[in-house]
Amino acid sequence: MARDVRILITGGTLDKIHDPFSESLAFSRDGATQIPEILHYSRCHFPAVQQLMQIDSLDMTEDHREQIVSAIKTAKEKSIVITHGTSTMGETARFIAASEIAKTIVLTGAMRPFSLGFSDGPFNMGGAIVASQTLKKGVYGVMNGRIIEAQDLNKNTELGRFDA
Repeated sequence: MARDVRILITGGTLDKIHDPFSESLAFSRDGATQIPEILHYSRCHFPAVQQLMQIDSLDMTEDHREQIVSAIKTAKEKSIVITHGTSTMGETARFIAASEIAKTIVLTGAMRPFSLGFSDGPFNMGGAIVASQTLKKGVYGVMNGRIIEAQDLNKNTELGRFDA
């Protein structure tokens, strides 16, 4: 059942680092992503990786979402994983679902950056890669060990997790 997978990178907490200049979490100044490192440590060498942007999901606009939809449509792979910030992941999932693309599309991210250690990002990424190869066509989120359909994908900010 192995299928080719494309990972589309959009940013989010998963890819943030501690910026010693601003003393805050930020994206790498050179725009580099940490997804290849996560895949390397996981011994997961088959996905194609395509970086679209590096933004916080609170800054994501409809134009950014259109760019994501365009990348999904032009990808040769039928299994797509999208790294995304958790704040507006559900909104983006529903935007993509409205495009009715005949592929399996899974959004994932992290509550804690990979660069800081003890991140949920690699766990979520692994779940998303497997889900993208096994689920039927549609749009889903994979977070915290759960697969959640786009229409139900919402962050529980009080508990700091995604609930079905």
